[in-house]
Amino acid sequence: MAVTLVTSCASSSRFHFRSFSSSPSSLSSCFVRFQLLSRLRVSFAITPLYCSSKATAHTIAHATLGLTQANSVDHPKISFSGKEIDVTEWKGDILAVGVTEKDMAKDANSKFENPILKKLDAHLGGLLADVSAEEDFSGKPGQSTVLRLPGLGSKRVGLIGLGKSASTPSAFQSLGEAVAAAAKASQASSVAVVLASSESFSDESKLSSASDIASGTVLGLFEDSRYKSESKKPSLKSVVFIGFGTGPELENKLKYAEHVSYGVIFTKELVNSPANVLSPAVLAEEASNLASMYSNVMTANILKEEQCKELKMGSYLAVAAASANPPHFIHLIYKPSSGPVKTKLALVGKGLTFDSGGYNIKIGPELIIELMKIDVGGSAAVLGAAKAIGEIKPPGVEVHFIVAACENMISGTGMRPGDVITASNGKTIEVSLHRFHMNSASKGSSFPLLVLQVNDTDSEGRLTLADALVYACNQGVD
Repeated sequence: MAVTLVTSCASSSRFHFRSFSSSPSSLSSCFVRFQLLSRLRVSFAITPLYCSSKATAHTIAHATLGLTQANSVDHPKISFSGKEIDVTEWKGDILAVGVTEKDMAKDANSKFENPILKKLDAHLGGLLADVSAEEDFSGKPGQSTVLRLPGLGSKRVGLIGLGKSASTPSAFQSLGEAVAAAAKASQASSVAVVLASSESFSDESKLSSASDIASGTVLGLFEDSRYKSESKKPSLKSVVFIGFGTGPELENKLKYAEHVSYGVIFTKELVNSPANVLSPAVLAEEASNLASMYSNVMTANILKEEQCKELKMGSYLAVAAASANPPHFIHLIYKPSSGPVKTKLALVGKGLTFDSGGYNIKIGPELIIELMKIDVGGSAAVLGAAKAIGEIKPPGVEVHFIVAACENMISGTGMRPGDVITASNGKTIEVSLHRFHMNSASKGSSFPLLVLQVNDTDSEGRLTLADALVYACNQGVD
């Protein structure tokens, strides 16, 4: 059984992905182990058993605190293409050259040895070598310099450092980010990208590098200005890859990079949204919008509180019980429009649109309660993946995107330290000081008592994910 769990943590902007599997013979139960933080490990057993759960009181309110609405902004839309032309003949705003430290080597006469840099320098009358020396540019990672020099078809020449060797996706993504930064700084609308040592790359490596550069460029241009009174529209409209190849293979690679990048941007926007705007209901609406956008391959099933009670999701509902914003359990399903399904996968994301910690409220500088909108990060990553997959439409795979969306707040109806709650697989859970007990509600269970270290009612992630993972395992995923 294959399930990928996506979580986020307050002390890091990174998302954590873990995949779990079990043999087909053990589909009746699966044992899941995941890591939320480096200091916290959680393990528990999941079986498709059901028992009654404690009813949770709920006051449903639909208040828009602060009357805030996000402004509509334009995402960067860039035309990517490939050309096989002489770099000195390209006409546009910026010719961006990715160079390694080795590419910057010079001969006894202080002239470039690299063929591309040597050709560019010759057309510029030696100014490229002189100015790069004055700028102390050596090709180290993170270095970049953009020069306005006469003598070429391009208005500017940019040198962007790739380090000792350009061999990793992150190096080329950084190159794309540097291209975006240079374009924003000079309000450039057209950029050409060339690698100084492109002759050392295989055809497949060139295609992959172009894809990584395109991804870095799109993400580098993105600025979330939805809650600002004014925003600047990105000026960059086209990026030409010189020496990376041409034709359908390159076009497909670049289009794939765009789809993934816009999925990442969607994730960023969800995480950046304040909790008074992005409630569980709004998160569910965003998921439903994805299903409508990709209706030929995607469907949405949004479970309301009563439906979750029928499925005995006591662990999830206990976390949601204190909030005036009701929980919404999100289940998106991607199925290819044609062809057989060979693989079924599940992506499960932590969906706390805000986490106060509950009665064990987050207090102190290390717990940063003011940033707890980022607890939606796991579900944001899952929905971002759904957007990308809706665009890419991979054949032969069915994907279930699952989010138990809610808030962890404080009220008279909320979960208390010491409460015993029941998850949808029949496991009872005691929320006690520094201990999280999970035991079987039925006699003869083969699973032992598990005692886990948590932080009382601030264990909302594990509690919501417990029912979400049970639900995922019951979808028949591989």
